[in-house]
Amino acid sequence: MGDQTNDQTVLKQTPLHALHLSLNAKMVPFAGYDMPVQYPLGVMKEHLHTRAAAGLFDVSHMGQVIVRARSGSYADAALALEKLVPVDILGLKEGRQRYGFFTNENGGILDDLMITNRGDHLLVVVNAACKDDDVAYMKANLADCDVTLLEERALVALQGPRAEAVLAEFWPDVTGMKFMDVRDVTIHDVSCIVSRSGYSGEDGFEISIPADKAEHVAKALLEDPHCEAIGLGARDSLRLEAGLCLYGNDIDTNTSPIEASLEWAIQKVRRPGGARAGGYPGAERIEEDLANGPVRRRVGLKPEGKAPVRAHAGLFAEDSPESPIGEVTSGTFGPSIEGPVAMGYVPASLAEPGSRVFAEVRGKYLPLTVTALPFITPTYKR
Repeated sequence: MGDQTNDQTVLKQTPLHALHLSLNAKMVPFAGYDMPVQYPLGVMKEHLHTRAAAGLFDVSHMGQVIVRARSGSYADAALALEKLVPVDILGLKEGRQRYGFFTNENGGILDDLMITNRGDHLLVVVNAACKDDDVAYMKANLADCDVTLLEERALVALQGPRAEAVLAEFWPDVTGMKFMDVRDVTIHDVSCIVSRSGYSGEDGFEISIPADKAEHVAKALLEDPHCEAIGLGARDSLRLEAGLCLYGNDIDTNTSPIEASLEWAIQKVRRPGGARAGGYPGAERIEEDLANGPVRRRVGLKPEGKAPVRAHAGLFAEDSPESPIGEVTSGTFGPSIEGPVAMGYVPASLAEPGSRVFAEVRGKYLPLTVTALPFITPTYKR
């Protein structure tokens, strides 16, 4: 186990740490970092502000990784990475981004990630808690590639219906970007990488910034009267309303992408019968799930009444302990829909919207309705 004193690891700080303190953020430990969970506005108002205007999130704890084939060829880097993910990376056009996931030999998910074609290399953004493992995994398995974690970069997310207008003040050409486009952009004299993507269900952007210029850019964006700093609390309720998975809660090493309802992310070319089918860890189980349907499915769950049903609550077919069927993986109050929202896994036979299940909360069995995801209508700019 090691010395007890080593367990009290010093929390890392993002390049925007001083800014959070100056904005009177409430800080909490998250994935080894000291992160803002909310600002004086509070989680509910921060959430609604993001849906109505624009919110700025510090996501610098995420890992930004460059994968470059030693040959200098994008195709070589793409084909190497395709051995680890069931996603079409070779067919990704320059300046475009795609969602993917590392799978293990059992077809479970090691992490989910965003992959961008940057011309002669790939930019891969991975989750904070998996960052070190992911980098080690890529270094071990991408023999003919250089894998570099960008230590000196910050990452912010600008999300909401006014995000484009806020960014257009600094870079008018932003209006020409579509969902999942990635561009090199100068914001306030700072060279940034901007993707039209995010984790809120709203239109918006993720902006990679040199660490020493991050506060300068963030402050400039926050000067817009429509833009507020938003913490991890609202980030969680926004992504849950949008039906988006949180790694470690809704997807993990025991969950196949098909169980997780993520088959939309596996392009035809990587499926059975496709030109580059299989060839990634766990392909057998994933292809089996694609062909025959998984045993269980991630679904939206709508509790009755106003009380949220939280993660790890047991799910039951009847309102009694004799019929366990799964568990809630994420649950909170959804400010935009003015009621509780949850996600979880149920047997395929109960995965149809309208099915009724029960969650055990403090000894009571509360009824939930299986619901199609997302709970809100996304506003991505296609």
